[in-house]
Amino acid sequence: MTTSLDPVAVSVFVFFFALVTVLGFVASRWRAPKNMAHIDEWGLGGRNFGTWITWFLVGGDFYTAYTVIAVPALVYAVGAYGFFALPYTIIVYPFVFMVMPLLWKRAKDNGYVTAGDVVFGQYGSRGLELAVALTGVIATMPYIALQLVGMAAVLQALGLTGELPLAVAFIILALYTYSAGLRAPALIAFVKDIMIYIAVIAAVALIPSKLGGYANVFASADAAFKAKGSGDLLLGGNQYVAYATLALGSALAAFMYPHTLTGIFASNSGNTIRKNAVMLPAYTLLLGLLALLGYMGHAAHLNVSSPNQVVPALFQTLFPSWFAGFAFAAIAIGALVPAAVMSIGASNLFTRNFWKAYVNPQVTDAGEAKVAKITSLVVKIGALLVIAFLPTQFALDLQLLGGIWILQTLPALVFGLYSKWFRAPGLLAGWLVGFVGGTYLVWINGLKPLQALSLGGAPFTVYIGLLALAANIAVAVLVNLVTVPASKTA
Repeated sequence: MTTSLDPVAVSVFVFFFALVTVLGFVASRWRAPKNMAHIDEWGLGGRNFGTWITWFLVGGDFYTAYTVIAVPALVYAVGAYGFFALPYTIIVYPFVFMVMPLLWKRAKDNGYVTAGDVVFGQYGSRGLELAVALTGVIATMPYIALQLVGMAAVLQALGLTGELPLAVAFIILALYTYSAGLRAPALIAFVKDIMIYIAVIAAVALIPSKLGGYANVFASADAAFKAKGSGDLLLGGNQYVAYATLALGSALAAFMYPHTLTGIFASNSGNTIRKNAVMLPAYTLLLGLLALLGYMGHAAHLNVSSPNQVVPALFQTLFPSWFAGFAFAAIAIGALVPAAVMSIGASNLFTRNFWKAYVNPQVTDAGEAKVAKITSLVVKIGALLVIAFLPTQFALDLQLLGGIWILQTLPALVFGLYSKWFRAPGLLAGWLVGFVGGTYLVWINGLKPLQALSLGGAPFTVYIGLLALAANIAVAVLVNLVTVPASKTA
């Protein structure tokens, strides 16, 4: 894959990136309130986003630049197993439809901004609030770093090497996020998603015709997998349980992240969330089309040093420079939207559940907004440092752990919406067992998210996040059963 500078592609890229930068700064005046010095306004857009804005925003921060790069890369590397992202992004929406409107109402009625706020309001436990908030922050940091991985892949394809272009892009992002808060990624998401749709539809319509049709695409991928002795067009018998549990666990974890919850809390009604649960699977169709690019990479006989280069290499090899620049801009902008929302979600957690809870309980609304703005800058700098000084694989491994970690917040956040039976000590003990146990299993498996099991028959592998969640819930129930009678007799 060539890394020589392509003036036409770079010019088109810079044009669209500049357009988005202008939109980012204009966003501070878009539907602007009388006073932005309030965390509800800066961090949640005034909780006033309707159906279409929510659709673009949640889609923009759920289907990220790294998704555009990583899903085809995984399919390129392992074949059918890489398609687990499709059932996962289908299973998630019934969960969103049933649970998220209730969570939104709890947050709206009580002025909650974060998952930590919801948990403290339900259980009155600073310890449980801290556990949920801390998990959210540390699970989000590598996720932001991986957006930089996606952006770095397209910058490299353009011939823009080194850390400077990446740093400039994120300094611009930091400035307009600081100014406009959640309104900036919400407005940019419109442009980003339209560009992504154009690029992907053009790719799946035109690339196969240049590669001899889909029959040749699948035949070439099959031959490539057989030649290297791993991967396949179909799941193997020992992959079914791993595939299914990875999809289910990922679906349950997806809307526990601070950035996806921020999109939910910013909605203007529970009905808006239900409509989006019906409409958002349109992005899953897009994701399925994107995944096929992994197979097309084999048919194109690409010479890449990393699977992450497959999508940029396809556009660079099979399209004119101007369209490659357009596609690269779409992917890069696709990193800005989720990175902005992730940094806002993490800064909201720090402000409400660390700063206000322990440092300055009497902080004013304006003070909260100021702390959140500053924290959002620190979070972005931290993500840049991860990419600059640590191997990319380290960020990827941490993100795999992040999914397992964030899943352990589900009982504390969701169970209280339906029942008052659970209590803070049990949920905190369950979180600790799930968090530590899940981390340990990933560690002993070589930083892989799957655990081999055998229940008297053939061995199979299971997603560690679900094993940790099962242990989490079991411990929470057990501790609750032990402590509830004691509290009643007291």
